[in-house]
Formats: sequence, structure tokens, C-alpha cells
Amino acid sequence: MDESTRKAFMEDGAVLIEGCLNEAQLALCRQAFDWGVENPGPASCDLFAGTEQRTLNDNANPYAKSRLDELAAALPFGRLFADLWGSEHVWYFAEELFLKSGGKSGRSPWHQDTSYLPWSGMHFGNAWISFESVPKRNALEIVRGSHRGTRHDGTTFQNAADPTDPLHGGGTWPRLPDIEAERRASPGTYDIVSWATKPGDVLLLHPGVLHGGGAVDADFPDRHTLVLRFFGDDATFSPLPDHSISGFTPAGVLFVDELAALRHGDPFRAPCFRQLV
Repeated sequence: MDESTRKAFMEDGAVLIEGCLNEAQLALCRQAFDWGVENPGPASCDLFAGTEQRTLNDNANPYAKSRLDELAAALPFGRLFADLWGSEHVWYFAEELFLKSGGKSGRSPWHQDTSYLPWSGMHFGNAWISFESVPKRNALEIVRGSHRGTRHDGTTFQNAADPTDPLHGGGTWPRLPDIEAERRASPGTYDIVSWATKPGDVLLLHPGVLHGGGAVDADFPDRHTLVLRFFGDDATFSPLPDHSISGFTPAGVLFVDELAALRHGDPFRAPCFRQLV
């Protein structure tokens, strides 16, 4: 890991690691992805219900936990994130699956993962693994440096007319900006970056960065992406709002029982998370 890559992750919130996974490692990831699609967990949902194309989103499938823990240990991400962050230790959190097919799925709304997860600190990272060659126009986009700024309320992902429809409400956190509307009205308002990727490339993303996109179209009809999440030494517990209109607890909706004893500022740790380094 060169110093410019470390600096880019800390300052920008995302970096692309080209050729991070070899063919065998990528095949293991695809096996885990396909198993998860065929055996969805209780948090799985259709991203665009009622439309022609097939879509799926799933988070921390408990039926897949043992196989995902083993997969994370077999991949290079423990040492990679330790080097990237300067962290002595690295833990694996959980996976997320994205499936969009049929060529008509729209972009995913802008959001921060930290609106949904009780996380604070620089030692958090998502590894985005796409199994197709993704053109830049269809790629995930980020607002450069936004992980070092405001933690916004999340979006419900359910209101097509208002992509800033609050997840929690109550004014505890500022409402999301309508980034798409603002960039159309005034190009250059946000410093937005994205990367075309090839199979084996991995996008490393801080979960606090504003990100969205990843549409499919007639020329790029299908996208299959496995996201693996990791954390390190300076990761702390930062609870969500006490009263969420969406029913989220202060610990979120994943591993709630395991995180129940943590308080604001505590190291983010629990025995259920596989230590890799």
C-alpha cells in the first residue's frame, strides 16, 4: 500500500484497488453471492418492487454467516485494511448483496451507511466487489470527502418522488440533501467521483461517505455486487437516534442483541465479529 492510497482513502473516502482479487478468490466471492441470492435472509428486499426487472438487496444474512466469515478470512482484506488504516487489528462485520438485472433498474438514492449503522471512526471500510466489468456511467458514485462532514438522516429508499424521505425523522440529524436535483440545477455543486471497474478490482469505501448510483441500462443490463464490511482499532459505537420513525433501534437493525451493551464512544467490538488480524 503506497502512502498516496492511504491519503486518498482518508481524505476522499474511497479508493480503487485494481486487480485486488485473483481469479480463484473472485470465484469464491461469486459462490457466496449466488448462495445468498438463492437463500436470502430476513433482511432481504426488492429494491424496485413492482417493476419488470429482478432486483435484490440483502444485509447480514444469518444463514450465511459462517460461510461469509470463512470467506472473509480467506481473502486479503484483513492485511489490506490494516495497512490502509494503520490499524493493528481488523474485524469482519458482515456482507451486503446487490442484484440488478433486466436493464431497466434506476440508480440507488444517495445515502451514507452510517445513517443505518451505529458506527464512528476512520477505521471502517466497505469492499465493493462487482462480477461484471462496470462502465463508469453505471458505477457507484461518491461525494469526495463527505465522510468527514455531516452525518445525515438516511433515506427510506421507498419514496421515488422524494429520495430524501427521512429514515429516522425528529430532526436529530440533518435531512439528506437532494444531490441529484442540485447537481442538475448547478453542475459542480458536489465533487462527485466514480470509477469504471473490471472483475478483480475492488472499490474500498468509507461507510460515512455519501454514495449512490449503480443504475443498469440496455447496454449494461445486469450488475451483481458483493460488499464485505470491515472495521479496525479506532472504530467506536455511535448510536442511531433514540426514536426512529422507521423502527430502528439505537444499535440499528443488525446484530442488535450483540451490540445491546455498548454505549456511545465504546470500542465497536462484539464476539460475533470475526477477527482477521
